[in-house]
Amino acid sequence: MKTAAKMAVLAAAALVALILGVGVGSVFIPPDEVCAILVHFLFGMPLPEGIDPVYPSLVFNMRLPRVLMAFLTGAGLAVSGTVMQSVLRNPLASPFGLGVSAGAGLGAALVIVAGVSSGLLGAFLLPAVSLCFALATVVVVVGFATRLDRSLSNTTIVLTGMVASLFLNAIMSLLSTLSPLYAQQISLWTLGSFSSKEWSQVAVLAPVTLLCTLFFLRFSREMDVMTFGEEQAQAMGVALRRMKWVLIVAIAVLTGTATAFVGIIGFVDLIAPHVVRRFFGAAHRRVIPAAALFGGAFMVLCDLAARTLVPPREIPIGSITALIGAPFFIYIYFAGRRRR
Repeated sequence: MKTAAKMAVLAAAALVALILGVGVGSVFIPPDEVCAILVHFLFGMPLPEGIDPVYPSLVFNMRLPRVLMAFLTGAGLAVSGTVMQSVLRNPLASPFGLGVSAGAGLGAALVIVAGVSSGLLGAFLLPAVSLCFALATVVVVVGFATRLDRSLSNTTIVLTGMVASLFLNAIMSLLSTLSPLYAQQISLWTLGSFSSKEWSQVAVLAPVTLLCTLFFLRFSREMDVMTFGEEQAQAMGVALRRMKWVLIVAIAVLTGTATAFVGIIGFVDLIAPHVVRRFFGAAHRRVIPAAALFGGAFMVLCDLAARTLVPPREIPIGSITALIGAPFFIYIYFAGRRRR
């Protein structure tokens, strides 16, 4: 099957996942009615007779913002994971290894412990502080790695990020211990959730995800070269240190923005790149858009499982992705050892 046909199939599967995400819930909305409601909102077409008058409001005000946030988060994490694995030439690399999640988690914990995480102020203060802490952590990690190793080797980046993550997680654990009233809220935030998402949050995450994805596509040739090794990349004219800085900061912006709004959701950035590369090869101009579609659809389906498996309770989305991702991580690790 040609690449264009594969991409079309993947796009169709992502569309089906979006329709399922909007239609399935405590109140089931048939797929044809979901499509009719979406067409009504997008193009102003009249609604067919017989549609429950509650459905349009339910779709537009509650389900669609949540589903779009899930799709955008999954797409952003998948693209970030794809780029990160190429930059570090490590199939197990993750943006969270840079300290993004630990920094965002510490920022969120500070806002929660300060008692200003609720209400209208908290709705934007918490993600804003989380994003600032995530970006600051990555800048410090890469800056410190540069001081330790002027060539900014992959090993130095990974080890520095690991140390920073452990240190920040220790501070966050200390905050939870010293503030038992907020410990559960901090714990729930670190497991991720798409509940109570609004259009204002979609309006922030959508352009960030789109612009960062286009930015990575702009450097797809350089990333293709980097996968062959640092020496060959430098021989072919890639300014390796500068390119790593640029790509890692962009990864931090994309991952940090998503994490700031929904909490820490792991393994999507690990699963999506491997699945997509199996079908689309290694060229980043194909892998990046495919990873965005696959990651978005995967996250929507995981969120669907999180809110429908044990109704009326909702499973933290991070638990769902971990149940799928942990065995996948082990498979990748041992498959890589067998190939060596």
